Amino acid sequence: MMQKDQKRPLIGLVPLVDLQRASYWMLPGYMQGVEQAGGVPLMLPLTEDEEELDRLAGLCDGFLLTGGQDVGPDVYGAPHSALCGELCPARDAMERRLLALARAQDKPVLGICRGIQFLNAALGGTLWQDLPVQCPSPVDHHQTGAYDKPIHTVRLLPDTPLANLLQREVLPVNSYHHQAVRALAPGLAPMAVAPDGIVEAVYEPGRRFVWAVQWHPEFSWKADEASRRIFAAFVGAC
Repeated sequence: MMQKDQKRPLIGLVPLVDLQRASYWMLPGYMQGVEQAGGVPLMLPLTEDEEELDRLAGLCDGFLLTGGQDVGPDVYGAPHSALCGELCPARDAMERRLLALARAQDKPVLGICRGIQFLNAALGGTLWQDLPVQCPSPVDHHQTGAYDKPIHTVRLLPDTPLANLLQREVLPVNSYHHQAVRALAPGLAPMAVAPDGIVEAVYEPGRRFVWAVQWHPEFSWKADEASRRIFAAFVGAC
């Protein structure tokens, strides 16, 4: 955790959106994970207003792309399959602008679950719209209950930032998703791979910090040292 006398970076969190209730909200684990690492979390408004997003991009020291609805297939130039779940075009538009601003200013970005999917899609990659149908596997990518517990492992690729941070080759992770990286975006590099070959963590070489993971450190940070280290690396970069 950061020392008390150091400036605590302000981290902008993309809001979770409940379309049925016409509301947006936040899981406490995202905020708590940032706080315990020494950051100050700020849930952003759901907005597509460019002037507002420009101001928020200048205000925040880094950004966390949270989980949520499926990424719209139009983001990665694919037809909308019936396999795709609920979409939130307002989030896609907001995150597209926010990611562009963060990268232009070289501000740290951490993507979680939908975050890795959006990052990959926005930078030119593609997604599986439904893993169980399009890419069936014995690996359980959609656990039920006890979301802070690991359900499968990932292999950390050597000489990548995540492997260097955690100093291990295999990492047990929790998992709750039905979409995933299909073709990796040209500017991204993999950091972790599931036993069935699904890319589970990526980074953008040459950037101060653009990382994303498919698993859920916001659920596991209390019990899992690796999750805390990921939050700490992100907040430290901010």
